[in-house]
Amino acid sequence: MKEKGVYMNSVVIVGRAGQDPDVKYFESGKVKTTFSLAVSRWDYKTKAETTDWFNIELWDKSAEIAGEYVKKGRQVCIDGKLVSNKWTGNDGEQKERFVIRANSMRLLGSKNEN
Repeated sequence: MKEKGVYMNSVVIVGRAGQDPDVKYFESGKVKTTFSLAVSRWDYKTKAETTDWFNIELWDKSAEIAGEYVKKGRQVCIDGKLVSNKWTGNDGEQKERFVIRANSMRLLGSKNEN
């Protein structure tokens, strides 16, 4: 039985782009941009900084802006939701990858940063 209630799927992260974005244009007119985002955090167990990597996906106008202005190393803030992409691999196995689908993106740092 499915429990009824209010559920929230919201992610806000600030990090640096791991590579220049990959922009894809579709026949439908849609635009999709993907890139990875490195987010540093302090690990209290190891007493060292560690980096978590997140896969980012933007669509339409936000995707075009990201494709033009985000470059490797650029600091950005992503506001979005966590989504699961599932597919069957060439080996016939079910695969799953989690992606942050951005609702909005803010460019951080100075204009001269890159």
